Amino acid sequence: MRALTLMFGLLISSCAAIGADMSRGADNFYQSDRVTREKVTFKNQYQMAVTGTLYRPKDASKTARLPAIVVGHPMGAVKEQSASLYAQKLAEQGFVTLAIDLSFWGESEGQPRNAVSPDIYAEDFSAAVDYLGTRDFVDREQIGALGICGSGSFVISAAKIDPRIKALATVSMYDMGSANRHALNNSLTLAQRKQIIEAAAQQRYVEFTGGKTEYTSGAPHKIDADSPPVAKEFYDFYRTPRGEFTPKNSSAALTTHPTLTSNVKFMNFYPFNDIETISPRPMLFITGDKAHSREFSEEAFKRAAEPKELYIVPDAGHVDLYDRTDLIPFAKLTAFFRAHLA
Repeated sequence: MRALTLMFGLLISSCAAIGADMSRGADNFYQSDRVTREKVTFKNQYQMAVTGTLYRPKDASKTARLPAIVVGHPMGAVKEQSASLYAQKLAEQGFVTLAIDLSFWGESEGQPRNAVSPDIYAEDFSAAVDYLGTRDFVDREQIGALGICGSGSFVISAAKIDPRIKALATVSMYDMGSANRHALNNSLTLAQRKQIIEAAAQQRYVEFTGGKTEYTSGAPHKIDADSPPVAKEFYDFYRTPRGEFTPKNSSAALTTHPTLTSNVKFMNFYPFNDIETISPRPMLFITGDKAHSREFSEEAFKRAAEPKELYIVPDAGHVDLYDRTDLIPFAKLTAFFRAHLA
């Protein structure tokens, strides 16, 4: 049975592509001349190699022990998409930053590729803390984390059981559990959910006996004038030069698409349960006032304990905050981490 593409409500059509919207400072592939960059690899607790790009401010003292921030990319993306932009902008402000590829994605290990494992994703953030906290140029008591889109829910999951994450921010957060159980605005019925689960269960037989792997959701490869606004939004970032990036071990046809059989694991993922236990460590939730995902940041803020803040960016949608530097509140993020990693 074909994968049911319900997450994000993305539809694929056969019409011509639409060009990239580079307005409002879109600069996903920003390269700062004020930071150094280094590819690093370290193991998580499952002995899987996690790969990231480490950024350090060029003007930092060689003997300084700096505060550090782990940065996670959107679900289905890789570190070169959004995460590296944020990491560089924060490194320019005096932080050591580490943009990571989650396991099964990008340059990090994990088979099959594009697999979903919320527990391992959360572990990758803690493994990044392991790495940063053992560098002589990092103050291990001043490590924070930033999750963009789906990584917002993964870093919350990590922080609940890892008190070394001293401050936590999310941008355009998706609760990947709720998004798969209920879809946006609770538009997925229980019957539809069971249909997805059944399709994935039956597909396990196919793949167990050597059949072709099926993929689901992700960004559409083609859109037309009648495509839903959310489809157009994701297409413009992931399928045009604005943000398209294909890792060496993948293909353009597979980028952003999780495997069907593993994606149902999100239905057992409840990152906001016990979110209040992260207190008194501070949390900042950033979302756009026009973001289709705004409901997730608002729900997390409602359930979190103090200190917490919900920051609404005017005239911004969900994907706008991936790369539009005229809209992304870098000053707010800088002030937050400076106040709480000190």
